[in-house]
Amino acid sequence: MLTFTSPSALLALLGLLVPLAIYLWNRRPGPEVAVGSLRWLAAGANRRLRNLKPEQLALLLLRAAVLGALAVAVAGPAWRQARPAGRGQVLVGPELAGTPALAAARPGLDSLRRRGYALRWLAPGLPAVAADSLGRYRGPAAGDFAWARVQQAVDSFPGQPLRVLVASTLRGLQGPHPPLPAAVRWQLLNPAVPEATWLAEAAGTPDSLRLLVGRSIATQTTFLTLAVARPAGGAPLRAPGLGPLRYLTAADGTGQLRPDSAAQGPGLAVAGPLRAVLYATPGHAEEARYLRAALQAAALGLAVPLQLATTTAAPAPAAGVEWLFWLSDAPVPAAWRAAAARGVHVWQAAAGPGAADTARLVAPAAGAAAVALFRRAQGPALAGGAPLWADGRGRPVLVRQAVGQGALYQLTTRLQPAWSELADSPALPALLLEVLRPGPAADAPAALDAHDQRRFDPAQLSVALGPRIAASSLPVTAFTFADLRPWLVLLATLLFAVERWVARRTAASSSTSAA
Repeated sequence: MLTFTSPSALLALLGLLVPLAIYLWNRRPGPEVAVGSLRWLAAGANRRLRNLKPEQLALLLLRAAVLGALAVAVAGPAWRQARPAGRGQVLVGPELAGTPALAAARPGLDSLRRRGYALRWLAPGLPAVAADSLGRYRGPAAGDFAWARVQQAVDSFPGQPLRVLVASTLRGLQGPHPPLPAAVRWQLLNPAVPEATWLAEAAGTPDSLRLLVGRSIATQTTFLTLAVARPAGGAPLRAPGLGPLRYLTAADGTGQLRPDSAAQGPGLAVAGPLRAVLYATPGHAEEARYLRAALQAAALGLAVPLQLATTTAAPAPAAGVEWLFWLSDAPVPAAWRAAAARGVHVWQAAAGPGAADTARLVAPAAGAAAVALFRRAQGPALAGGAPLWADGRGRPVLVRQAVGQGALYQLTTRLQPAWSELADSPALPALLLEVLRPGPAADAPAALDAHDQRRFDPAQLSVALGPRIAASSLPVTAFTFADLRPWLVLLATLLFAVERWVARRTAASSSTSAA
Protein backbone atom coordinates (compact mmCIF):
# COMPACT_ATOMS: atom_id res chain seq x y z
CA MET A 1 0.00 0.00 0.00
CA LEU A 2 1.38 3.38 -1.02
CA THR A 3 1.53 6.08 1.66
CA PHE A 4 3.02 9.57 1.86
CA THR A 5 4.78 11.18 4.78
CA SER A 6 3.97 14.68 3.46
CA PRO A 7 0.80 14.43 1.37
CA SER A 8 0.53 18.22 1.09
CA ALA A 9 3.71 18.20 -1.03
CA LEU A 10 1.68 16.62 -3.83
CA LEU A 11 0.43 20.12 -4.57
CA ALA A 12 3.72 20.53 -6.40
CA LEU A 13 2.13 18.51 -9.20
CA LEU A 14 0.27 21.68 -10.10
CA GLY A 15 3.56 22.81 -11.56
CA LEU A 16 2.83 20.53 -14.51
CA LEU A 17 0.39 23.17 -15.73
CA VAL A 18 3.31 25.48 -16.53
CA PRO A 19 4.92 23.43 -19.35
CA LEU A 20 1.45 22.53 -20.62
CA ALA A 21 0.51 26.20 -20.91
CA ILE A 22 3.83 27.00 -22.58
CA TYR A 23 3.28 24.14 -25.01
CA LEU A 24 -0.22 25.23 -25.96
CA TRP A 25 0.75 28.85 -26.49
CA ASN A 26 4.02 28.17 -28.25
CA ARG A 27 3.59 28.90 -31.99
CA ARG A 28 6.30 28.46 -34.55
CA PRO A 29 6.74 31.47 -36.86
CA GLY A 30 5.32 30.95 -40.35
CA PRO A 31 7.49 31.10 -43.45
CA GLU A 32 7.86 34.40 -45.28
CA VAL A 33 5.83 34.60 -48.53
CA ALA A 34 6.60 37.23 -51.15
CA VAL A 35 3.24 38.73 -52.02
CA GLY A 36 2.13 42.04 -53.27
CA SER A 37 -0.16 42.85 -50.43
CA LEU A 38 0.05 42.31 -46.63
CA ARG A 39 -3.59 41.30 -46.35
CA TRP A 40 -2.79 37.83 -47.69
CA LEU A 41 -0.17 37.35 -44.87
CA ALA A 42 -2.67 38.39 -42.14
CA ALA A 43 -5.27 35.96 -43.45
CA GLY A 44 -2.71 33.12 -43.36
CA ALA A 45 -1.85 33.88 -39.74
CA ASN A 46 -5.50 33.71 -38.72
CA ARG A 47 -5.87 30.32 -40.44
CA ARG A 48 -2.83 28.98 -38.47
CA LEU A 49 -4.39 30.08 -35.16
CA ARG A 50 -7.61 28.30 -36.00
CA ASN A 51 -5.76 25.12 -37.04
CA LEU A 52 -3.35 24.81 -34.07
CA LYS A 53 -1.86 21.28 -33.95
CA PRO A 54 0.30 19.67 -31.28
CA GLU A 55 4.05 19.54 -32.00
CA GLN A 56 6.87 17.72 -30.14
CA LEU A 57 4.43 15.81 -27.94
CA ALA A 58 7.16 13.35 -26.83
CA LEU A 59 9.27 16.17 -25.34
CA LEU A 60 6.26 17.54 -23.45
CA LEU A 61 5.47 14.17 -21.91
CA LEU A 62 9.12 13.57 -20.90
CA ARG A 63 9.46 16.98 -19.25
CA ALA A 64 6.15 16.55 -17.43
CA ALA A 65 7.26 13.11 -16.22
CA VAL A 66 10.51 14.58 -14.82
CA LEU A 67 8.63 17.25 -12.86
CA GLY A 68 5.99 14.76 -11.69
CA ALA A 69 8.61 12.29 -10.40
CA LEU A 70 10.36 15.05 -8.42
CA ALA A 71 7.07 16.32 -6.99
CA VAL A 72 6.05 12.85 -5.81
CA ALA A 73 9.54 12.34 -4.30
CA VAL A 74 9.11 15.50 -2.24
CA ALA A 75 5.86 14.06 -0.81
CA GLY A 76 7.85 11.20 0.77
CA PRO A 77 6.25 8.11 -0.76
CA ALA A 78 6.68 4.82 1.06
CA TRP A 79 5.37 1.33 0.46
CA ARG A 80 3.67 -0.05 3.56
CA GLN A 81 3.14 -3.74 4.10
CA ALA A 82 2.13 -5.77 7.11
CA ARG A 83 4.96 -7.34 9.03
CA PRO A 84 4.43 -10.96 10.01
CA ALA A 85 4.00 -11.38 13.75
CA GLY A 86 7.27 -12.29 15.45
CA ARG A 87 7.79 -14.44 18.47
CA GLY A 88 6.79 -13.05 21.83
CA GLN A 89 8.96 -11.74 24.66
CA VAL A 90 8.79 -12.54 28.37
CA LEU A 91 10.18 -9.74 30.54
CA VAL A 92 11.23 -10.82 34.03
CA GLY A 93 11.96 -8.31 36.80
CA PRO A 94 15.47 -8.86 38.23
CA GLU A 95 14.10 -8.43 41.75
CA LEU A 96 12.41 -11.83 41.31
CA ALA A 97 15.62 -13.71 40.58
CA GLY A 98 15.96 -16.65 42.94
CA THR A 99 12.66 -16.02 44.76
CA PRO A 100 10.08 -18.73 45.50
CA ALA A 101 7.46 -16.70 43.60
CA LEU A 102 9.47 -16.96 40.38
CA ALA A 103 10.13 -20.64 40.98
CA ALA A 104 6.37 -21.23 41.22
CA ALA A 105 5.90 -19.49 37.85
CA ARG A 106 8.64 -21.57 36.20
CA PRO A 107 6.25 -24.09 34.50
CA GLY A 108 4.44 -21.25 32.72
CA LEU A 109 7.75 -19.74 31.59
CA ASP A 110 8.94 -23.09 30.21
CA SER A 111 5.67 -23.46 28.31
CA LEU A 112 6.06 -20.03 26.72
CA ARG A 113 9.69 -20.71 25.87
CA ARG A 114 8.69 -23.90 24.01
CA ARG A 115 6.21 -21.82 22.02
CA GLY A 116 9.03 -19.58 20.81
CA TYR A 117 8.97 -16.82 23.42
CA ALA A 118 12.30 -15.28 24.39
CA LEU A 119 13.08 -14.53 28.06
CA ARG A 120 14.66 -11.17 28.91
CA TRP A 121 15.45 -9.32 32.10
CA LEU A 122 13.47 -6.12 32.59
CA ALA A 123 16.68 -4.13 33.00
CA PRO A 124 18.74 -1.63 30.96
CA GLY A 125 19.31 -3.04 27.49
CA LEU A 126 16.72 -5.82 28.03
CA PRO A 127 19.42 -8.54 28.22
CA ALA A 128 18.46 -12.07 27.33
CA VAL A 129 18.04 -14.60 30.12
CA ALA A 130 20.56 -17.38 29.72
CA ALA A 131 19.41 -20.96 30.07
CA ASP A 132 18.75 -21.97 33.69
CA SER A 133 19.85 -18.53 35.02
CA LEU A 134 16.54 -17.40 36.52
CA GLY A 135 17.99 -18.00 39.96
CA ARG A 136 20.49 -15.16 39.71
CA TYR A 137 20.91 -11.78 38.04
CA ARG A 138 24.33 -10.20 37.50
CA GLY A 139 23.49 -7.35 35.17
CA PRO A 140 23.27 -3.58 35.84
CA ALA A 141 20.86 -2.20 38.41
CA ALA A 142 17.33 -2.38 37.09
CA GLY A 143 15.96 0.63 38.99
CA ASP A 144 12.39 1.16 40.19
CA PHE A 145 10.77 2.17 36.89
CA ALA A 146 9.51 -1.14 35.49
CA TRP A 147 6.67 0.56 33.60
CA ALA A 148 9.13 2.71 31.64
CA ARG A 149 11.18 -0.40 30.83
CA VAL A 150 8.08 -2.08 29.44
CA GLN A 151 7.44 0.97 27.26
CA GLN A 152 10.99 0.61 25.89
CA ALA A 153 10.32 -3.06 25.16
CA VAL A 154 7.15 -2.14 23.25
CA ASP A 155 9.22 0.17 21.05
CA SER A 156 12.02 -2.40 20.65
CA PHE A 157 9.75 -5.32 19.72
CA PRO A 158 6.83 -3.86 17.75
CA GLY A 159 4.08 -6.26 16.87
CA GLN A 160 5.19 -8.90 19.37
CA PRO A 161 3.18 -10.00 22.40
CA LEU A 162 4.86 -9.18 25.70
CA ARG A 163 4.50 -10.95 29.03
CA VAL A 164 5.73 -9.00 32.06
CA LEU A 165 6.58 -10.63 35.40
CA VAL A 166 7.46 -8.14 38.15
CA ALA A 167 7.11 -7.93 41.91
CA SER A 168 3.85 -6.44 43.10
CA THR A 169 5.56 -3.89 45.36
CA LEU A 170 4.64 -0.30 44.60
CA ARG A 171 8.21 0.96 44.63
CA GLY A 172 9.08 -1.03 41.51
CA LEU A 173 6.43 0.71 39.39
CA GLN A 174 7.29 4.35 39.97
CA GLY A 175 7.18 7.14 37.41
CA PRO A 176 4.52 7.96 34.80
CA HIS A 177 2.31 5.18 33.45
CA PRO A 178 1.67 5.83 29.74
CA PRO A 179 -0.91 3.67 27.97
CA LEU A 180 0.46 0.36 26.72
CA PRO A 181 -0.88 -1.75 23.84
CA ALA A 182 -3.23 -4.62 24.50
CA ALA A 183 -0.48 -7.13 23.62
CA VAL A 184 1.19 -6.43 26.99
CA ARG A 185 0.12 -8.86 29.70
CA TRP A 186 1.16 -8.40 33.33
CA GLN A 187 1.62 -10.84 36.16
CA LEU A 188 2.42 -9.39 39.58
CA LEU A 189 4.20 -11.81 41.90
CA ASN A 190 4.15 -11.24 45.64
CA PRO A 191 7.58 -11.12 47.29
CA ALA A 192 8.30 -13.28 50.30
CA VAL A 193 8.57 -10.42 52.83
CA PRO A 194 5.05 -9.67 54.15
CA GLU A 195 6.01 -6.54 56.12
CA ALA A 196 9.00 -4.45 57.15
CA THR A 197 9.79 -2.49 60.33
CA TRP A 198 12.70 -0.07 60.62
CA LEU A 199 14.03 2.82 62.68
CA ALA A 200 13.55 6.01 60.67
CA GLU A 201 14.67 8.74 63.14
CA ALA A 202 16.00 9.03 66.66
CA ALA A 203 16.18 12.07 68.93
CA GLY A 204 17.38 12.34 72.49
CA THR A 205 16.87 14.29 75.68
CA PRO A 206 19.03 14.00 78.81
CA ASP A 207 16.92 11.12 80.16
CA SER A 208 15.00 9.64 77.22
CA LEU A 209 15.08 8.76 73.54
CA ARG A 210 12.36 9.52 71.01
CA LEU A 211 12.25 6.92 68.23
CA LEU A 212 10.33 7.16 64.96
CA VAL A 213 9.57 3.60 63.85
CA GLY A 214 8.29 2.89 60.36
CA ARG A 215 6.15 -0.12 59.49
CA SER A 216 5.17 -1.04 55.94
CA ILE A 217 2.66 -3.72 54.92
CA ALA A 218 0.88 -4.54 51.69
CA THR A 219 -1.76 -1.82 52.10
CA GLN A 220 -0.01 1.07 53.87
CA THR A 221 3.12 2.52 55.44
CA THR A 222 2.78 4.04 58.90
CA PHE A 223 5.10 5.70 61.42
CA LEU A 224 4.91 5.40 65.21
CA THR A 225 6.71 7.55 67.78
CA LEU A 226 8.11 5.68 70.80
CA ALA A 227 9.63 7.16 73.94
CA VAL A 228 12.12 4.97 75.80
CA ALA A 229 14.56 5.60 78.61
CA ARG A 230 18.04 6.61 77.51
CA PRO A 231 20.41 3.72 78.29
CA ALA A 232 23.99 4.09 79.39
CA GLY A 233 26.68 4.21 76.75
CA GLY A 234 27.20 0.82 75.18
CA ALA A 235 24.07 -0.66 76.78
CA PRO A 236 21.54 -2.62 74.73
CA LEU A 237 18.17 -1.12 73.82
CA ARG A 238 14.99 -2.93 72.92
CA ALA A 239 11.95 -1.32 71.30
CA PRO A 240 8.73 -2.96 70.14
CA GLY A 241 8.99 -4.14 66.54
CA LEU A 242 12.74 -3.51 66.27
CA GLY A 243 15.63 -5.88 66.56
CA PRO A 244 18.31 -5.62 69.25
CA LEU A 245 19.93 -2.16 69.29
CA ARG A 246 22.91 -0.77 71.13
CA TYR A 247 23.29 2.85 72.24
CA LEU A 248 26.80 4.23 71.71
CA THR A 249 28.15 7.64 72.76
CA ALA A 250 31.00 9.58 71.21
CA ALA A 251 33.56 11.80 72.87
CA ASP A 252 31.62 14.96 71.96
CA GLY A 253 28.50 13.64 73.70
CA THR A 254 26.59 12.68 70.56
CA GLY A 255 24.86 9.32 70.52
CA GLN A 256 24.21 6.64 67.95
CA LEU A 257 21.91 3.63 67.76
CA ARG A 258 23.57 0.70 66.04
CA PRO A 259 22.01 -2.74 65.40
CA ASP A 260 23.72 -5.67 67.07
CA SER A 261 23.71 -7.46 63.72
CA ALA A 262 25.27 -5.89 60.64
CA ALA A 263 22.52 -7.48 58.56
CA GLN A 264 20.02 -5.07 60.12
CA GLY A 265 21.62 -2.07 58.44
CA PRO A 266 23.92 0.81 59.46
CA GLY A 267 23.67 2.84 62.62
CA LEU A 268 21.50 5.92 63.10
CA ALA A 269 22.67 9.14 64.75
CA VAL A 270 20.61 10.40 67.68
CA ALA A 271 19.68 14.03 67.14
CA GLY A 272 19.88 16.40 70.10
CA PRO A 273 17.43 19.13 71.11
CA LEU A 274 16.81 22.08 68.78
CA ARG A 275 18.37 25.12 70.46
CA ALA A 276 17.00 28.54 69.48
CA VAL A 277 17.43 32.14 70.71
CA LEU A 278 14.65 34.75 70.45
CA TYR A 279 15.95 38.34 70.61
CA ALA A 280 13.40 41.18 70.68
CA THR A 281 13.75 44.91 71.34
CA PRO A 282 11.01 46.74 73.33
CA GLY A 283 9.32 47.81 70.08
CA HIS A 284 8.90 44.14 69.12
CA ALA A 285 7.86 42.81 72.53
CA GLU A 286 4.31 42.08 71.42
CA GLU A 287 5.52 40.23 68.35
CA ALA A 288 7.94 38.22 70.53
CA ARG A 289 5.07 36.91 72.66
CA TYR A 290 3.13 35.73 69.62
CA LEU A 291 6.21 34.15 68.03
CA ARG A 292 7.23 32.37 71.23
CA ALA A 293 3.76 30.84 71.65
CA ALA A 294 3.66 29.74 68.00
CA LEU A 295 7.13 28.16 68.23
CA GLN A 296 6.16 26.19 71.33
CA ALA A 297 3.05 24.91 69.56
CA ALA A 298 5.07 23.98 66.45
CA ALA A 299 7.62 22.10 68.59
CA LEU A 300 5.00 19.45 69.31
CA GLY A 301 5.47 18.22 65.73
CA LEU A 302 9.26 18.08 65.88
CA ALA A 303 11.17 14.87 66.42
CA VAL A 304 13.43 16.65 68.93
CA PRO A 305 12.53 18.95 71.84
CA LEU A 306 12.81 22.71 71.38
CA GLN A 307 15.02 24.67 73.78
CA LEU A 308 14.02 28.31 73.26
CA ALA A 309 15.77 31.13 75.13
CA THR A 310 14.34 34.68 75.10
CA THR A 311 16.54 37.73 75.61
CA THR A 312 16.34 41.52 75.29
CA ALA A 313 20.11 41.93 75.00
CA ALA A 314 21.75 41.37 71.64
CA PRO A 315 23.17 37.85 71.84
CA ALA A 316 26.48 36.67 70.43
CA PRO A 317 26.80 33.44 68.44
CA ALA A 318 27.21 30.47 70.75
CA ALA A 319 28.07 26.84 70.15
CA GLY A 320 25.08 24.61 69.65
CA VAL A 321 22.60 27.38 68.76
CA GLU A 322 20.82 26.43 65.53
CA TRP A 323 18.21 29.22 65.25
CA LEU A 324 18.21 32.96 65.91
CA PHE A 325 14.96 34.95 65.73
CA TRP A 326 15.97 38.60 65.35
CA LEU A 327 13.07 40.96 66.14
CA SER A 328 14.63 44.39 65.86
CA ASP A 329 14.79 47.32 63.47
CA ALA A 330 18.59 47.06 63.56
CA PRO A 331 20.28 44.87 60.97
CA VAL A 332 21.49 41.40 61.89
CA PRO A 333 25.11 41.58 63.12
CA ALA A 334 27.84 40.36 60.81
CA ALA A 335 28.85 37.72 63.37
CA TRP A 336 25.47 36.02 63.06
CA ARG A 337 25.57 36.23 59.26
CA ALA A 338 28.94 34.52 59.38
CA ALA A 339 27.47 31.88 61.71
CA ALA A 340 24.79 31.18 59.09
CA ALA A 341 27.48 29.85 56.79
CA ARG A 342 28.36 27.30 59.51
CA GLY A 343 24.79 26.00 59.80
CA VAL A 344 22.82 28.57 61.85
CA HIS A 345 19.38 29.69 60.64
CA VAL A 346 18.67 33.40 61.15
CA TRP A 347 15.10 34.77 61.10
CA GLN A 348 14.57 38.54 60.74
CA ALA A 349 11.21 40.28 60.97
CA ALA A 350 10.22 43.40 59.04
CA ALA A 351 12.06 46.54 60.13
CA GLY A 352 10.78 50.10 60.17
CA PRO A 353 7.22 51.43 60.13
CA GLY A 354 6.35 49.63 56.90
CA ALA A 355 3.72 50.65 54.37
CA ALA A 356 -0.03 50.04 54.32
CA ASP A 357 -1.04 47.11 52.16
CA THR A 358 -3.98 44.84 51.47
CA ALA A 359 -3.26 41.22 50.58
CA ARG A 360 -3.88 37.67 51.72
CA LEU A 361 -1.51 34.83 52.40
CA VAL A 362 -1.86 32.07 49.81
CA ALA A 363 -3.09 28.70 51.17
CA PRO A 364 -1.77 29.01 54.73
CA ALA A 365 -2.94 25.49 55.59
CA ALA A 366 -5.45 22.91 54.47
CA GLY A 367 -8.91 23.94 55.68
CA ALA A 368 -7.67 27.13 57.36
CA ALA A 369 -9.16 30.56 56.76
CA ALA A 370 -7.28 33.04 54.59
CA VAL A 371 -4.82 35.25 56.48
CA ALA A 372 -5.05 38.97 55.78
CA LEU A 373 -1.91 41.14 55.58
CA PHE A 374 -2.23 44.85 56.46
CA ARG A 375 1.34 46.20 56.26
CA ARG A 376 4.54 45.30 54.46
CA ALA A 377 8.18 46.17 54.97
CA GLN A 378 9.59 48.75 52.57
CA GLY A 379 12.60 47.83 50.47
CA PRO A 380 13.59 44.76 48.47
CA ALA A 381 13.63 41.25 49.88
CA LEU A 382 16.73 39.09 50.20
CA ALA A 383 18.59 38.99 46.90
CA GLY A 384 18.54 35.54 45.37
CA GLY A 385 16.17 34.20 48.02
CA ALA A 386 13.43 31.67 47.44
CA PRO A 387 9.91 32.61 48.62
CA LEU A 388 8.46 30.15 51.14
CA TRP A 389 5.24 32.10 51.73
CA ALA A 390 3.59 34.41 49.19
CA ASP A 391 0.48 36.57 49.00
CA GLY A 392 -2.28 36.47 46.41
CA ARG A 393 -0.38 38.90 44.17
CA GLY A 394 2.66 36.63 44.01
CA ARG A 395 4.77 38.84 46.27
CA PRO A 396 6.99 37.07 48.83
CA VAL A 397 5.96 37.12 52.49
CA LEU A 398 8.75 34.88 53.82
CA VAL A 399 11.99 34.57 51.85
CA ARG A 400 14.76 32.04 52.44
CA GLN A 401 18.32 32.62 51.24
CA ALA A 402 20.72 29.69 51.58
CA VAL A 403 24.09 30.68 53.07
CA GLY A 404 26.60 27.84 53.32
CA GLN A 405 25.14 25.16 55.59
CA GLY A 406 22.56 27.55 57.08
CA ALA A 407 20.11 30.12 55.78
CA LEU A 408 18.74 33.64 56.26
CA TYR A 409 14.96 34.16 56.55
CA GLN A 410 13.24 37.51 56.02
CA LEU A 411 9.60 38.10 56.97
CA THR A 412 8.15 41.06 55.07
CA THR A 413 5.44 41.60 57.70
CA ARG A 414 5.17 41.19 61.47
CA LEU A 415 3.30 38.91 63.84
CA GLN A 416 1.25 41.80 65.24
CA PRO A 417 -2.48 42.54 64.79
CA ALA A 418 -1.66 45.91 63.22
CA TRP A 419 0.47 44.21 60.58
CA SER A 420 -1.28 40.91 59.82
CA GLU A 421 -3.64 38.23 61.07
CA LEU A 422 -0.77 35.73 61.29
CA ALA A 423 -0.44 36.22 65.05
CA ASP A 424 -4.01 35.01 65.68
CA SER A 425 -4.13 32.43 62.88
CA PRO A 426 -4.25 28.75 63.90
CA ALA A 427 -2.21 28.02 60.76
CA LEU A 428 0.89 29.80 62.11
CA PRO A 429 2.29 26.83 64.11
CA ALA A 430 1.92 24.55 61.08
CA LEU A 431 3.67 27.12 58.89
CA LEU A 432 6.50 27.47 61.37
CA LEU A 433 6.80 23.69 61.69
CA GLU A 434 7.51 23.41 57.96
CA VAL A 435 10.26 26.01 58.39
CA LEU A 436 11.80 24.50 61.53
CA ARG A 437 11.66 20.90 60.40
CA PRO A 438 14.95 19.97 58.76
CA GLY A 439 14.88 18.70 55.22
CA PRO A 440 15.11 14.94 54.65
CA ALA A 441 18.54 13.40 54.46
CA ALA A 442 19.93 12.64 51.04
CA ASP A 443 19.41 8.91 51.58
CA ALA A 444 15.97 9.19 53.21
CA PRO A 445 13.93 8.48 50.03
CA ALA A 446 16.17 5.51 49.20
CA ALA A 447 15.81 4.17 52.75
CA LEU A 448 12.02 4.46 52.55
CA ASP A 449 11.93 2.68 49.19
CA ALA A 450 14.08 -0.13 50.56
CA HIS A 451 11.47 -0.89 53.24
CA ASP A 452 8.30 -0.02 51.31
CA GLN A 453 6.16 -3.16 51.04
CA ARG A 454 2.99 -1.61 49.62
CA ARG A 455 1.42 -3.52 46.74
CA PHE A 456 0.49 -2.12 43.36
CA ASP A 457 -3.24 -2.05 42.72
CA PRO A 458 -3.98 -4.36 39.75
CA ALA A 459 -6.92 -2.13 38.81
CA GLN A 460 -4.39 0.48 37.65
CA LEU A 461 -3.05 -1.81 34.95
CA SER A 462 -4.20 -1.20 31.39
CA VAL A 463 -5.45 -4.80 31.03
CA ALA A 464 -6.88 -7.35 33.43
CA LEU A 465 -4.48 -9.72 35.13
CA GLY A 466 -4.91 -13.43 34.62
CA PRO A 467 -4.36 -16.05 37.30
CA ARG A 468 -1.39 -17.44 35.38
CA ILE A 469 0.77 -16.65 32.37
CA ALA A 470 -1.36 -16.93 29.26
CA ALA A 471 0.22 -18.54 26.22
CA SER A 472 -2.20 -17.02 23.70
CA SER A 473 -1.70 -13.55 22.29
CA LEU A 474 -3.89 -10.93 20.74
CA PRO A 475 -3.34 -10.22 17.03
CA VAL A 476 -1.11 -7.21 16.66
CA THR A 477 -0.44 -5.64 13.28
CA ALA A 478 2.96 -4.06 12.64
CA PHE A 479 4.10 -2.56 9.37
CA THR A 480 7.33 -2.11 7.46
CA PHE A 481 7.90 0.94 5.28
CA ALA A 482 10.08 0.95 2.14
CA ASP A 483 11.22 4.46 1.17
CA LEU A 484 10.55 5.09 -2.54
CA ARG A 485 12.22 8.50 -2.80
CA PRO A 486 15.64 7.26 -4.02
CA TRP A 487 13.94 5.30 -6.82
CA LEU A 488 11.89 8.30 -7.89
CA VAL A 489 14.99 10.51 -8.01
CA LEU A 490 16.73 7.88 -10.11
CA LEU A 491 13.71 7.72 -12.43
CA ALA A 492 13.69 11.51 -12.79
CA THR A 493 17.39 11.43 -13.70
CA LEU A 494 16.85 8.78 -16.39
CA LEU A 495 13.84 10.65 -17.82
CA PHE A 496 15.87 13.86 -17.95
CA ALA A 497 18.64 12.08 -19.87
CA VAL A 498 16.11 10.68 -22.34
CA GLU A 499 14.54 14.13 -22.70
CA ARG A 500 17.92 15.67 -23.55
CA TRP A 501 18.57 12.95 -26.15
CA VAL A 502 15.15 13.42 -27.77
CA ALA A 503 15.57 17.21 -27.76
CA ARG A 504 18.92 16.97 -29.56
CA ARG A 505 17.49 14.54 -32.12
CA THR A 506 14.54 16.84 -32.76
CA ALA A 507 16.82 19.86 -33.17
CA ALA A 508 19.07 17.96 -35.59
CA SER A 509 16.08 16.77 -37.60
CA SER A 510 14.69 20.31 -37.83
CA SER A 511 18.05 21.61 -39.09
CA THR A 512 18.22 18.91 -41.77
CA SER A 513 14.67 19.68 -42.94
CA ALA A 514 15.40 23.42 -43.16
CA ALA A 515 18.52 22.73 -45.24
